[in-house]
Amino acid sequence: MKEVEFNKLKLKKEILKAIDLLGYKTLTKVQKETIPYILEEKDVVVKSETGSGKTLAFAIPICNDVVWDERSPQALVIVPTRELAIQVKKDFFEVGRLRRLKTVDIYGKSPYMKQETALKARAHVVVGTPGRIIDHIERGNLRTDKIKYLVLDESDEMLNMGFLDQVETIIENLPKNRTNLLFSATMPEDIEKLSSKYMNNPKYVEIESNENAFDRIEQIAYKVEASNKLDTLKNLTILENPDNCIVFCNTRDAVEEVYSYLDENDYKVDKIHGGMEQDDRTKVMQDFKMGKFRYLVATDVAARGIDVEDITHVINYDIPRDIEPYIHRIGRTGRKKKTGKAISFYRNNQGKYLSEVESYTGRKIIKKDISELTIEDENIKDFEEKMREKQVGARLKGKELNKGIIKLHINAGKKTKMRAGDIVGAISNIDGVSAEDIGVIDIIPVSSFVEILNGKGEYVLKELQKVKIKGRIRNVTKATRQ
Repeated sequence: MKEVEFNKLKLKKEILKAIDLLGYKTLTKVQKETIPYILEEKDVVVKSETGSGKTLAFAIPICNDVVWDERSPQALVIVPTRELAIQVKKDFFEVGRLRRLKTVDIYGKSPYMKQETALKARAHVVVGTPGRIIDHIERGNLRTDKIKYLVLDESDEMLNMGFLDQVETIIENLPKNRTNLLFSATMPEDIEKLSSKYMNNPKYVEIESNENAFDRIEQIAYKVEASNKLDTLKNLTILENPDNCIVFCNTRDAVEEVYSYLDENDYKVDKIHGGMEQDDRTKVMQDFKMGKFRYLVATDVAARGIDVEDITHVINYDIPRDIEPYIHRIGRTGRKKKTGKAISFYRNNQGKYLSEVESYTGRKIIKKDISELTIEDENIKDFEEKMREKQVGARLKGKELNKGIIKLHINAGKKTKMRAGDIVGAISNIDGVSAEDIGVIDIIPVSSFVEILNGKGEYVLKELQKVKIKGRIRNVTKATRQ
């Protein structure tokens, strides 16, 4: 594929600058084939592997097009899980940051009032799970009359989780004149029906297998009895000694059991499943991305929204019930053209399942016997040494984008009728500062937060000690809230 640089696209300078600071230089295949259609506001159906850069394929053109002055949401992104909502919001935030675009994520088991407050302020893009989106629409918190982009992300999983009726309910509440974008790793019949029912002459983009992650992922399976799975897992991880690994289980109880076993054996490990509080789940994912531990034990809830480029191994401690979750699980490795391993434990009666996976992916799953897991003293030594090693550097995007940005706190908010225009006006009147130096503004009931760009934060902070905002000198400090 001929490489195409982002600056060849007709994008606003703020979007191009953000993309550059995020470290993206050339378009992936899905971006190259999709972004031009979206810039022309055409409906698009995309079948593309996980890890192919598809989130940016819709985030970039949407952030380029939305109007900052419009207070009501202009884009709605529907996702199947909370983790994916958080990740997609982060991508929109980073791409649209220099345009001061506000993205709000809404999902269950998260404070409802906080979401309501965010929606009633300026919100350019809303990312959410189906049930919570419907809830906010019915209560009048989420206005849909200005929505011009609808994105269905991970559509196959959405339908697999039984969200079809809810998705259709949401669609019925949207303007008829809009751009529809449907992204999926697989393309089951229900998705084709959905696209034919609601989309207007869509363009179909399918990424061919010559860039397929399956080419880079070695798939292996071990036949393991239930009573022997934990010991096999230990032997396997010592022998493989992965840099970073996700161990997938089908249930919360299995996650707890595996996590406890690995923790007792001094692994650098943490866990995530649907029974945990959202704040705890978010912290676990942040710590994993920061390299604070090497092993994450998870249910399928974590397969959506993990954006870590250097996961070397995925282990299916339990075989998932359907092929789609298997595809998304193993798609956590082999990202960004790197190689990876996907290892599954299976029982006697699951041989047919493995054959179906082979047929679907067109790739052979290598069957091995656990007797091959022979551990030598050298293996144990290497494993223990890696457990002691500290991982160098954070595995988070956006470090360059964060440079030169300072967030300020202003002790006035909605209750004193503070508006974004009041803040922009006051800061823009400071000598040497313009609207281009002002980033995302977030106004809550008793406080306001504003990002100052281009290394001018300290100067603006100093000047705001004597500049009136909405007719008064305000208490302005560096924000501690992230």
